[in-house]
Amino acid sequence: MSDYAHPEVLVTTEWVATHAKDQGIRVVEVDVDTTAYDQGHIDGAIAWNWQTELQDAIRRDLADPKAFETLLGKAGISPETTIVLYGDNNNWFAAWAFWQLKYYGHDKVLIMNGGRKKWVEEKRPLTTAKPTVSAAGYKVKTPNASIRAKRDDVFAAVDKKSGAQLVDVRSPDEFSGKIIAPPGMSETAQRGGHIPGAASIPWSQAVNEDGTFKSVDALKQLYGSKGITGDKEVIAYCRIGERSSHTWFVLKYLLGIKDVRNYDGSWTEWGNLIGAPIEKEASAATA
Repeated sequence: MSDYAHPEVLVTTEWVATHAKDQGIRVVEVDVDTTAYDQGHIDGAIAWNWQTELQDAIRRDLADPKAFETLLGKAGISPETTIVLYGDNNNWFAAWAFWQLKYYGHDKVLIMNGGRKKWVEEKRPLTTAKPTVSAAGYKVKTPNASIRAKRDDVFAAVDKKSGAQLVDVRSPDEFSGKIIAPPGMSETAQRGGHIPGAASIPWSQAVNEDGTFKSVDALKQLYGSKGITGDKEVIAYCRIGERSSHTWFVLKYLLGIKDVRNYDGSWTEWGNLIGAPIEKEASAATA
């Protein structure tokens, strides 16, 4: 991992096995809900539920500052705590939590490379016991708007009013418009397709079979072949922002691209906007 632009933000499963219960460390399993956590998790880890804790489902927005302060405080996290994140689906929601923590100014955040998948494949121990946590006080910092894209930023990129490059990290079938969302997903849109000018680089192409991130050379080849070389601002999007936060992490912290934003509104917003331009492959358009 030493070749990454910021190797300090990744830790191995071995490191977590040794340090999960160290003073000043808080390990957090993050997923769409806590089903996997309840069945067994890393000893000492707490759980964050994306559906109910890391977003505001009514406003379709990030958890607001007060809610986020409450979440971190009840987890026993102070601004000095080092947070180690891991999750299922190759760390989709762990990457979302990493992005949201950086948005609210938490400095010490790490991701366990390979996530839950690698931990389980290595037959490392899991427990159903939930740790006892003493609450702490927490105050978020002023949001870092430079890492979040909103629809006006996307319109500016589409209209060539900015030099930002768009990266669609969804599956090829979502990008083409053949499907609007993966089967069983409730968050969806009225229209299928992709944002005009976006490069299709599915998030999964950035990881190995065991869930770990690919090498720097492989990542440079992957993104460089689609024109993403770091000389321009990049805006990543998916369907609800979790897969694109994974790509945001890869581009910003592993490849060191300075200006990268996550468009968390993603396709559930863009595909529902009246008048927003979309592109769709001919075969999908006539299906």
